Amino acid sequence: MSMAMDGRHALVTGGGRGIGAAIALRLVAEGWRVTVLGRSLESVRAMAARHPERLHAVTADVADAVQVGYALTDAQARFGPVQALINNAGQAESAPFLKTDADLWQRMLAVNLTGVMVCTQAVLPGMLDGGWGRIVNVASTAGLAGYAYVTAYCAAKHGVIGLTRALALELATKGVTVNAVCPGYTDTDIVRTGVARVVAKTGRDPQDVRAEFMKTNPQGRLVTPEEVADAAAWLCGEGAGALTGLSLPICGGEVM
Repeated sequence: MSMAMDGRHALVTGGGRGIGAAIALRLVAEGWRVTVLGRSLESVRAMAARHPERLHAVTADVADAVQVGYALTDAQARFGPVQALINNAGQAESAPFLKTDADLWQRMLAVNLTGVMVCTQAVLPGMLDGGWGRIVNVASTAGLAGYAYVTAYCAAKHGVIGLTRALALELATKGVTVNAVCPGYTDTDIVRTGVARVVAKTGRDPQDVRAEFMKTNPQGRLVTPEEVADAAAWLCGEGAGALTGLSLPICGGEVM
């Protein structure tokens, strides 16, 4: 356990499973107390039960400022001010651009981009009052490059990168850093759902479809949630204080 981080409070959105759960567990191992936020209270409660003294569960739609405010009040009543925010909540849907209707577009912007803004605005005043903070946005290689058939998702994730860079400059002298991690295809429910959708539409063998996802990574594999968690935890640490505005690809060399 890192004594420097012992007792500090991190909030991880989308913390009930996948990358968010891996980040929460890694931060607990580093000494943090962690609030996991998700839309499914059952999911985050199950997660929090793994380390009841160090993990706390709250629920909210990250794009709803009122819900996030209530969740933050709950979190701070348990563990005190939030010193680190990991904006991990996200969702991916695919469609050809001409079949991307306004509802799909808004869903992608709401959870992937607006949620980052809402949660950051909620915790930032406390970080500024304390003179120290870490904001880590879980973006995607889709925030650094284009991918066909996911225009809305790419637009949202590019927006996250822009927000990260602009806010990093705004807060550069305030003791608060703002960075992004950009995973490639990662072994999570999002990829498994993507594989299932391709199989349903094409009738192809699931292993062949999974192999196509893996081919985008020069290492020929999927990224693990734990690899993303390692990077996020590092950016939350004292030693990363000179890093801000960074967009770190975690993708085996797919994007450089």
